[in-house]
Amino acid sequence: MKDYRKLLLANKAWAAERLSQDETYFDRLSKDQKPEFLWIGCADSRVPAEEITNTQPGDVFVHRNVANMVVHTDMNLLSVLQYAVEVLKVKHVIVCGHYNCGGVKAAMGNQDFGLINKWLRNIKEVYDKHNYEIKNISDEKLRFNRLVELNVEEQVKNLAKTTIVQRAWKNFQMPHLHGWVFDLHTGLIKEILNIEACSEVDPIFRYDFHTDELFTNSSKD
Repeated sequence: MKDYRKLLLANKAWAAERLSQDETYFDRLSKDQKPEFLWIGCADSRVPAEEITNTQPGDVFVHRNVANMVVHTDMNLLSVLQYAVEVLKVKHVIVCGHYNCGGVKAAMGNQDFGLINKWLRNIKEVYDKHNYEIKNISDEKLRFNRLVELNVEEQVKNLAKTTIVQRAWKNFQMPHLHGWVFDLHTGLIKEILNIEACSEVDPIFRYDFHTDELFTNSSKD
């Protein structure tokens, strides 16, 4: 049997199991979603958001990319962020990285990966910013782990730099921002950074909104 057909059969088994437990399950699932969380995670197949947080479909709005990045020119990410914050009105935005991240590992080296170099450049900027700390960690694994953590920290800070989040803080006093790292060896999540809604933003990246702008949905980064 072809591998992809196994997925289709597994889907049928999953749907049948759900119905056997609750015959109204899909009726409820098909109604409007009201998640409290936006999850910005890594595209790594070993880090599924719902699985590692033991949540159900509809609980978490998910965006994933290589190395869980928040890049100010990424219209895909910004569109997801705007929809989650302004329409779904999520209460929390979580950036979740993971140890042994291939994207972070690649950014630590000098190999030419072609097109993805452009994406990895954003991680290299984090590496450069924290180079003094990282280069003083003698153990290679610990150095790698620390860059994973620092990368998550910087991506959370990047969220706070967007007009999407800053406008929401003025309008709704939400969302709270969180940085987590998942450990593939233990299955546990480590908290790296939490930024409460309406926290002070570095003046360089702070936007001042006119009153008539606060209640519009037209967000730019």
